[in-house]
Amino acid sequence: MIFRLLACLSLCLATALPVGAQEKSEPKQLLPIDEAAKDPSWVSFRNRLLTAIEKRDRKFVLSILDRNIRNSQDAPRGIAAFRKHWDFDGEDSAAWRELPAALFLGSAWLKPEKGPRQLCAPYVAVKWPEDIDPFDHGAIVTREALIKAAPASASATLATLSYDIVPVADWEVADQAPESRQKWVKIKLKGSDGFIPEEQIRSPVEHRACFVKTESGWRMTAFVVGLEK
Repeated sequence: MIFRLLACLSLCLATALPVGAQEKSEPKQLLPIDEAAKDPSWVSFRNRLLTAIEKRDRKFVLSILDRNIRNSQDAPRGIAAFRKHWDFDGEDSAAWRELPAALFLGSAWLKPEKGPRQLCAPYVAVKWPEDIDPFDHGAIVTREALIKAAPASASATLATLSYDIVPVADWEVADQAPESRQKWVKIKLKGSDGFIPEEQIRSPVEHRACFVKTESGWRMTAFVVGLEK
């Protein structure tokens, strides 16, 4: 509450200034990074894990889980809880979609208050600017993303954005064509709304996977949502 009151006070002071005295805010970007790209052990492990996910190799995925893996804020830790939380033994576990979506983007190092340094993918949550609300913004994760006037590839292009952080109005919009499985995200542009394919934008509170390098190899220590660090 105090934070909101201070924010409102700052806004009132800013609007009371002459137009020429107000600073124009520039749109922020979150440039892609991959801080472990030069570590051969990580690159090899990541590729092996992605292959296992593609083949739905449950045995390998379970073998690289830390025995005390964090699963979510409302779920207990551990491998058994991971299997239950993700319905990992089912035919259509969401883990097969969420894990590669996180791993295909770059990684960033995170040093928690307690415990060893972790490598987390994607980088979005770790590098998210503290002055931007993570719950109603997203980071475009591609270069020259085409922002459409409607949720359809054939619609007019309103803008081209690269790695911008943008306000989000709706995270899941169906394509105008009923037969299309493409999902869109509705974002706010200056003076209008636009639509971007969901795979080209990432929320900082979406799933992230974190790993620790041990003597026996890399282990996944967390697969969680939110900004908890």
